[in-house]
Amino acid sequence: MNRLLIVGAGGQGKVVLDCAKLMKSFDEIHFLDDNKIGEEILGHPVIGKIADLESLRGDYQNAFVAIGNNSYRLQLIEEIEAMTYNVPILIHPTAIISEYAEIGSGTIILPGAILNAGCKVGKGVIVNTSALIEHDCYIGDGVHLSPTAKMGGEVTIGEKTWVCIGATIINRIKIGSNCLIAAGAVVIHDVLSKESVYGIPAKKKK
Repeated sequence: MNRLLIVGAGGQGKVVLDCAKLMKSFDEIHFLDDNKIGEEILGHPVIGKIADLESLRGDYQNAFVAIGNNSYRLQLIEEIEAMTYNVPILIHPTAIISEYAEIGSGTIILPGAILNAGCKVGKGVIVNTSALIEHDCYIGDGVHLSPTAKMGGEVTIGEKTWVCIGATIINRIKIGSNCLIAAGAVVIHDVLSKESVYGIPAKKKK
């Protein structure tokens, strides 16, 4: 029996559950969440805490981290992989993925997202609804691309950066790690690590 644990039973957990069920790859799906033990999330039980991952390894082959915090999500993925769980890639049936795209473990590709030829998407990335990753982009580990975020060709985004809803990044832009690209921003210049940018065109917050 191919069983999946979803780590985190909040809003992101619901999205992960929906995607995993539509893939029809798992026989059973259960949750772990420190604050919701005994509850049911869309009909699927929360069976324990995150700390129970190690003791459950014999009963579950797969574990997926459904936590919005980029740093914590990556940390948990590394811990889960060290326990020898399979950390799957989840792809919604309506996403369009080039056969020449590369995707890392623990990444989720949500409804209507497009990944074009030559793009590389790292580990533990959230590619949210209708996000666009054009050709030859590089998306680092733990990045969150919010709904309708759009990347032109050859964009580079460093690890754990958050690109908020509706942001646009023109081609060949380089964005560092741990950045915030605000909702609706249009990025036409490179962004250094740990910077936050807002507006059209996007500028660093003072």
